[in-house]
Formats: sequence, structure tokens, C-alpha cells
Amino acid sequence: MSKQPTTRKALYERIAKSSLDEVILEEMIRLGFWPSSSDAPSDPAEEIRRRGHLQRRLNEIRTEQLGLQNEAKLKEEARKKRMSDARERRLQNRERRLRERSERRAQWHQKKQEEIGYLGDGFSAGLGKRECDDKRLQAQGIPVLGDAMSLSNAMGISLGQLRFLAFSRKTSRYSHYQRFSIPKKDGGVRMISAPMPRLKAAQTWILETILNPLPMHDAAHGFRPGRSIVSNATPHIGADVVVNLDLENFFPSVGYRRVKGLFGHFGYSEEVATILALLSTEPELTQIKLDGDTYYVAKGERFLPQGAPSSPAITNLLCRRLDRRLEGICNKLDFRYTRYADDLSFSARGEPAKLVGKLLSQVEWLVAEEGFKIHPDKTRVFRRGRRQEVTGLVVNDGLSVPRAVLRRFRTLLFQIEKDGTDGKRWGASDDVLASAMGFANFVAMVQPEKGASLQTQVRKLLKTYGKAKAPRAQSAESKGTESKGAESKGTGRGPTPTSDETDKKTEDLAPKKKWWKLF
Repeated sequence: MSKQPTTRKALYERIAKSSLDEVILEEMIRLGFWPSSSDAPSDPAEEIRRRGHLQRRLNEIRTEQLGLQNEAKLKEEARKKRMSDARERRLQNRERRLRERSERRAQWHQKKQEEIGYLGDGFSAGLGKRECDDKRLQAQGIPVLGDAMSLSNAMGISLGQLRFLAFSRKTSRYSHYQRFSIPKKDGGVRMISAPMPRLKAAQTWILETILNPLPMHDAAHGFRPGRSIVSNATPHIGADVVVNLDLENFFPSVGYRRVKGLFGHFGYSEEVATILALLSTEPELTQIKLDGDTYYVAKGERFLPQGAPSSPAITNLLCRRLDRRLEGICNKLDFRYTRYADDLSFSARGEPAKLVGKLLSQVEWLVAEEGFKIHPDKTRVFRRGRRQEVTGLVVNDGLSVPRAVLRRFRTLLFQIEKDGTDGKRWGASDDVLASAMGFANFVAMVQPEKGASLQTQVRKLLKTYGKAKAPRAQSAESKGTESKGAESKGTGRGPTPTSDETDKKTEDLAPKKKWWKLF
């Protein structure tokens, strides 16, 4: 029951909200003139209440109808509601996106800690393929590695460091190599890429842990423990004919795909093979300066860098089939074959020495089929009666250093003994006595008696004119290897005959800069 109005205005408002009859009925009930409820059919109370309800509903409809007649107001209210709803949805979407972004960031960070998913355009398709041939790897005695995490753990570096070393960019502000050029004997230049310490450590691990335990062909003598230019030249002593060939652009001709295929052939998964191949190769880079910043722009495909510790062993393993097939040709023609890096040496005695032309044609075809190319200007044929050389050593009747070189070296020692070291040089070193001792050690490796005499002379000069700068300790085999290996870095590949004349006439010619001047 409504509260009794105290003013006329309140009474009118009460009547407006319902109806006059309903107000009268309520007052009669309140004053006791009419019962609050009645079941009698003639009782009009329910009818009056029903009429009042309908009147109130009718008033509401009229009010709504009046509101609908103001179209501009309705549009404004609808617009405000849409804007409010849209604002609410934007806030909700923003919160959802921020939450999803945070979740993705956390998932990506966690994924980066556990695996490598991208290493540059064209090098990431194999990542995620982690199936390796466990039995094959175990049989070869090399580590069983199926994914990037196991590789980084084996190398003793974090996954992030491994990703940094292997990542391939078209343009970068950082280079993993220091590059410089040195002159070749033929007048060109040879590009040397020396890896930075962290990459060098990774390549050294690959060399010592994966590459060195694998067997190489017996004809390969370069960059192998216990082998040297001496072991490479020894099989050709006393031959009637010696043939020397040179593979053109040896290291640059070995591309990324061949290196990746080699690691895959060992039994490694595609993911591990991809990472190992990226660590072992590099593209040619152009250095550009822009707005004071230096950028390194990649040109062409990745290939084996000349200067990386892993490159020689990779080429030896890649050339196993080449060595095997060349040895097969030599067995048919009764030739002997050895290879030191990119130097191929063949020799024969007796009647087979007449088959040089047949040998050269078959070797050239086979080398091309194996993906290499013979240097057209470095094919040399030495027959009996002239000086025969293999990797810089004379092999006519035994191993020896060329007499012209020994003569110049003895002249140097005489001049130092007479006038001192001022103005004297031997090779590229500023310390002439250190270079002299290095060359004397080299001669001792090839010809022990002559070398011992020269070593004694150099030691006397050292006592007189001071100690030489101590060279890095190395074995006789490694010294021989470095003598030949120096050529692969562009310093020469041993004395090359400049004409078909005799030794005496060759000595009269103006000497070219040879590999032995390194000492």
C-alpha cells in the first residue's frame, strides 16, 4: 500500500502513477471501508488493481513512444553505447594481446634455450630434423650428436654462442674472420681468412673430435700427423718421369652443400650437419662503410675458408673418393700417386713412363667429374736427365733441397759471419737468425747430415749475434707440413722449374721468390 500523501502535489503524482480508482480503493482499504482481499464475484478490488496495472503500463508505453519520436537523441544514445562497447572490447583485446605476447615471448625464450630454429635464409630448412645414424657414428668412433643442444654441450659452449657462430647473414656489422691477401708465385693474390678466437676454437673442436678420428686415403700426405712433404715426395724417388698437377682454387671450390653432405655422410642428422657446415664455411664478404658504420655484405655462396683449422681435413676427407679413383687409374697404368693438399704428383719407371699423355687425359676427366679443376698453367712433366721435384724437394736419386737454394743460404751465413745481421734477410721475418734456424731445421728434416752442419753454423751465429726469437715448438713432421702448408696460404709450393734447361742454366736465371724464403 502506498504511503498517504501529505500535499496536493503528492496526491496528484500518486494518481498519475496509477489511477484515481486505484487510489480510492487503496484509501478505502487503508481506512477499513473495504476488505484487502475478497473472493466474492461482485468484489471490484481485483478489477480495479488490474485496471491500475494496465494504466501504468500504458503510461510507460506512452513515455517510450515519446522517446522514440526523438530520432537524433536515439542515435546519439546508440552511438555512445557502441563507443562504450567498442572501448571495452579494445581494452579486453589489448589485455589479451599483451598476455598472448608475453606468453609467446616466454615460450620463444624457453625454445631458444633448448633448440635452434633459424640460422639465416636458405640454411634453416633442415633444423628440427634430428635423426642421426647412431650405429654408423659409433662405428667410426666419433660423437653421437642428433641436435643442436647436444652439439653445444659437447663443444662446451652455450646454445646462444653456437647460434651466434653459425648464423649466416647477408649483411652484418660483425665478421668472424680477419681477412688479408698474400702474393702468389704466379703474380696473383691469395685471400687468407683467419678465424676469430671463438670460431677458431669451435673449428679446432670439429677437427680434433670429428675429422681427425676418421680414416683418410693413404695417398693423402698434407695436414696429417706423421706425414709431410718428405713422405709425399719419397715414393717418387728415382722415377723416369714425374708429373705434377695443381687443383685450381682448391678450397673455394668446396662449397657449403658439399661440406654439409660430408657431415651427413658420416651419419649426423640434418640439423647437426647444417650447423657443422656453417661453422666450417664462409661466403666472400665485401666491407662497406655507411654513415660511419662498417658493414660486411656476403657475395655468393659459402665455401671453405683458407686459413681455418678445419678446412684441410675436410678437403682430405672429401677427396677420399678422388684419391681412390686416381689410385685406380695409376694401378692400371703402373704409376705411383700421392697428393699434398691441392698438389697431385705421379711418377713411373720403365715403359709406363711413355704413357704420360694417357695419364693426363684420364686424370683431367676424373678430376672434373669429382668437382675440381686442374690449373692449366701448373702442369709440369719432369723426365729423367733434368731436375725432378715433388712439393719443392728434388727426387732424382734421393730427397734433397735444391742446390741453388742451399748455395744462397750458405752465402747468407757467410755474410752474417763476416758483416753481422744488419741488412740481411731470409724470408719474410724481420729476425734473420730465427729464419735461418728454421730453414736449417727444414734441411735437417730432408737431409740430416747437411742439415746438422747448417744447424751448427746457425747456433754459432746465435751465440755471436744474440738469441733468435723463439719459434713455436714443433716436430720435424709438422715443420715439413708447415713448409708445404705455407704454400696453401699463398707463400709458394716449392721451387718450380722455370725452363727445361739443366740445373746449371736454371741457377743462372734470375731467382723468383720461393717458399723457402719463409725461413
